[in-house]
Amino acid sequence: MDDDQLLLDYMQVVSTSGVGPQILRRLLDRFDSAAGILAASPRDLTDVEGVGVALARQLRSAETRETAMRIIETCNTQGIRILRPSQAEFPRLLKEIPDPPNILYVRGQLRTTDALAVAIVGTRSASQYGRSQSERFSRSLARAGLTIVSGLARGIDAAAHHGALEASGRTIGVLSSGVAEIYPPQHQELGQRIIRQGALISEMPPGTRPRKGMFPQRNRLISGLTLGTIVMEAAERSGALITSRLAGEQGREVFALPSMVTAPNSRGCHQLIRDGAHLVQDPEDVLDALGPLVEGVAISPEQTVRHAAELQLNDQENAVLQAIDVGPTDINSVVLTSGLPVPRVLSTLSVLEMRRLVRRVSGQLVQRT
Repeated sequence: MDDDQLLLDYMQVVSTSGVGPQILRRLLDRFDSAAGILAASPRDLTDVEGVGVALARQLRSAETRETAMRIIETCNTQGIRILRPSQAEFPRLLKEIPDPPNILYVRGQLRTTDALAVAIVGTRSASQYGRSQSERFSRSLARAGLTIVSGLARGIDAAAHHGALEASGRTIGVLSSGVAEIYPPQHQELGQRIIRQGALISEMPPGTRPRKGMFPQRNRLISGLTLGTIVMEAAERSGALITSRLAGEQGREVFALPSMVTAPNSRGCHQLIRDGAHLVQDPEDVLDALGPLVEGVAISPEQTVRHAAELQLNDQENAVLQAIDVGPTDINSVVLTSGLPVPRVLSTLSVLEMRRLVRRVSGQLVQRT
């Protein structure tokens, strides 16, 4: 790692003390490099919009610098990567939320296909019904190609991660503690499996212990990483309802699974349904309800997904869909590109129209929605 990269990581580590992405960009514009920022005088630093005397003093503090360098060294020795919003691997969906993190600590691998993700959350004191349904939804959605995001907590979260792992799918655990210390301790083995088959992430540096007030901050990342949040089982005051509220504020879909009206851990889900959340009974309900993606996700050289429901298509339906552009496409071109007979193309187009994945522009023109 070169010196400037190391110093940029340092700047991002101390970003939790007030150096947000916009201020960091202004500092880099003014001083050209991280080394230039750290060499600047307090007066020069305070000339930058958003940098006050206290922040300038903190940036130059030997104690702050030593702490940050110690964190960076810990990350290097433990295989933890420090991601900044400017880096390609930083999740695009997180950049779109109102309060994106300035930094992420990552164990494992993040992929561009993780933009096709849903969160599964719920109570720690889950019933057998809640755990089994979480695993069922997680397995099916992971097999379809979605990444499952949850918080590595006991109960519903653990069941969601297990379901994705059993399906050989991808899963991401979002922690309120540092990623060097897997919490709760009973989930050490689960955490290691997630690292091999996905990633553990946090915006808190290694060594941070979980505290009660940090969970809502963590929850905004769970919802922010995903296209929608599924609440499987939750009481009226469950933290899962905070995640669902944040999902709504972030413009993401909210789903809830109904259960017995007499079960205390169903009241939160029923409240969400009453307030407008999607009622879901099967994993396919989630795929059907997720809207078009802001940006297509290439899951292979031959296939770009622009709607989660496309993950349910068979080979013939997918061949026809991939032959259709986002702009008007002549049906003759679809026949030529897909290599299928005309009758099959026409019947498949009707199926894709019913699923609202394509629409007819005119008698001979179609386009993807």
